[in-house]
Amino acid sequence: MTYQECLDYLYQQLPMYQRIGNAAFKKSLDNIIALCDALGQPQHRFKSIHVAGTNGKGSSSHMLAAVLQKSGYITGLYTSPHLKSFTERVRINGEELPQEYLVNFVEEHKSLFERVQPSFFEMTVALAFKYFADEQVDVAVIEVGLGGRLDSTNIITPEVSLITNIGYDHQSMLGDTIGAIASEKAGIIKPGVSAVISTRQEEAQEVFEAKASEAGAPLTFAPDHFRLELVEGGLDRQVFQVYRDEVLYLTGLEIDLPGQYQKYNLPGVLQVLDLMRVKGYSIPEAALREGLAGAKRITGLKGRWQVLNREPLTICDTGHNVDGIKQIVEQLEALEPKQVHVVFGVVNDKDISPVLDLLPKRYEYYFCQAAIPRALDVNELYDKAVAAGLSGKAYSTVSEAIQAAKANAAKDEVIFIGGSTFVVAEIDEL
Repeated sequence: MTYQECLDYLYQQLPMYQRIGNAAFKKSLDNIIALCDALGQPQHRFKSIHVAGTNGKGSSSHMLAAVLQKSGYITGLYTSPHLKSFTERVRINGEELPQEYLVNFVEEHKSLFERVQPSFFEMTVALAFKYFADEQVDVAVIEVGLGGRLDSTNIITPEVSLITNIGYDHQSMLGDTIGAIASEKAGIIKPGVSAVISTRQEEAQEVFEAKASEAGAPLTFAPDHFRLELVEGGLDRQVFQVYRDEVLYLTGLEIDLPGQYQKYNLPGVLQVLDLMRVKGYSIPEAALREGLAGAKRITGLKGRWQVLNREPLTICDTGHNVDGIKQIVEQLEALEPKQVHVVFGVVNDKDISPVLDLLPKRYEYYFCQAAIPRALDVNELYDKAVAAGLSGKAYSTVSEAIQAAKANAAKDEVIFIGGSTFVVAEIDEL
């Protein structure tokens, strides 16, 4: 079996949320438990940090992995979905999963898959856990795929659990209130395991407190201890003064993740690292600084307010729900652009009206459809966008929309590409 044959097998045989949406989501942990039982319980053979949340869990996971790696630990990182290559999902010290490992894993366990009939995500989680156990990582940062309580990653017992911002996304599966969604995310809080919440949100706060109390898990709201002052912001980096319990803790802390929303993620990351120190992990200040200043390079993070070109300024971001789009629009407006050309596509299993209402009517739009079954038909997107007061044209592919935006944008204007992770995944420059 070649690597491509292996991928073809997986994509054809296993229901994949990334491609088909809700039908691939299994509301049970039975399959992942069965897989890991057959693989010798790999999830219990390495230390871990578990990260959930609506927005910010990916950035937070990459920052934590970068700092732990720079502290000298062999560090695993599991994230989803991938943008370009399947192997992006599973990394050790920034290096992607070897293709041969995936091929061997699938060949060896085909009969297991046929018996258990897992989803694509369940298989991938089992693969990641087995790889981290085989390679004897010191610690792995495990990002939740969707929700928390019933997510396949939720069979680990981590050193610390981290929950980032809670917002509206996947309501059909997680609930249609902040409280209900928070309850699903709170499912990663384990008995006796310290839990950190990155932001304080009134509706979510009571849910987390109740779950932590029930589980006997120490609970910390990171903003109660960490306060940030932005010293310098730019397209490539940000610099903060960091106060811990109102005492200056880190002066001139640089992160290479731009985007105003990182100010909501960083307190949670710093709080988790403090708790890891309490557990005996050696995380020197120099490693913390080096990890955060180079997180993108160290971990291979892509698609978070990423600058693709300078003239015209071209930026992409995978933010796709109400909170994510709100932050993106704020950041675009902060650039004080003459005009913004927005290449925009979405998936078909979400109500996009609240997102369309957030998009500025003065921008020029290039509506498109990603090459996955789950993409919303571009003509339907165009009709909904026009009804919401937006102006632009429809293009049958992401690449056609990008080419049209490039042809129309002046050097001193801005191009933004996003709306969906799957639109960003089709950018050639990534």
